[in-house]
Amino acid sequence: MVVETMKKEHLSIYAAMQEFGINDHKIIERWERIYLEEGPEGLSVERRGRSSTGRSKKLPKEVEEDLLAEVQRLRAENDYLKNLQALVLEDERRQHKKRW
Repeated sequence: MVVETMKKEHLSIYAAMQEFGINDHKIIERWERIYLEEGPEGLSVERRGRSSTGRSKKLPKEVEEDLLAEVQRLRAENDYLKNLQALVLEDERRQHKKRW
């Protein structure tokens, strides 16, 4: 309605701000740009939030399988290293007790 009134009555952005009680001229500039590019229907589209980056949401099956295999390998390696560390610490404790 603001943009259509501006066009119909040849109002400036600042005049429209005063008439409609809008405090930020950037809002009206954005509405005007959308109106000129997409028409009045463009103003009814919800535009909150960030737009999509365009990446596909689903990975190719082959890539997904490779990543799952890598995760399993890394988990196994992590478990192995934790067990190795526990053995080394236990061995050090035993060596320390023998000295006393």
